[in-house]
Amino acid sequence: MSNIEIRSNRILYYGNIAGYLSREKAVVDPMFQTDELESFLIEKNGLEVEWKPGTFERLAAGTIDPEGNAALHKRCRVWQLASEADVMMKFIGYDISTSRFGEPNPANYQVVYDGEVDTNELEALYTKFNTDHPLGYEGHSLSMSDVLELYDETGCTFYYCDTIGFKEISFQEVQQEQDQGPQMKL
Repeated sequence: MSNIEIRSNRILYYGNIAGYLSREKAVVDPMFQTDELESFLIEKNGLEVEWKPGTFERLAAGTIDPEGNAALHKRCRVWQLASEADVMMKFIGYDISTSRFGEPNPANYQVVYDGEVDTNELEALYTKFNTDHPLGYEGHSLSMSDVLELYDETGCTFYYCDTIGFKEISFQEVQQEQDQGPQMKL
């Protein structure tokens, strides 16, 4: 028996379910990232490899369907105001924030988590990012003024953590002119 196998669309690494096959790609949790596994997947099986945090937890919890499709849940980013952002912007509701500072701008934020989650329900994510921080989470507990982003290959949606619940927002950077120097017209 080999130390690495592909069985029923699952990638087994020393008996652990390390990932799954999705189309002609291997999706594997980075905690299993080794030269041995990478060589097995790329050189021996001709697969493209995507290292996705949270894959092992989702497989162990059974939140990926039997065919290995992970599209049941979107990926999630948690945006929190950067330390250099105006302190008065932090921990306030959406209405107060927009009246004082305008729409939330990603230039004022930083990503403190980017990974797979086991739900798309905002209230469940609120609980998760307050009481059970996933591996790789680098921020404070989710609070007012934070932004959740749910995304997949089809697009993304952003949600401002408000006084009660969430408010969907556009969260787009203000466009700047491409040519910022003087221009001469002929």
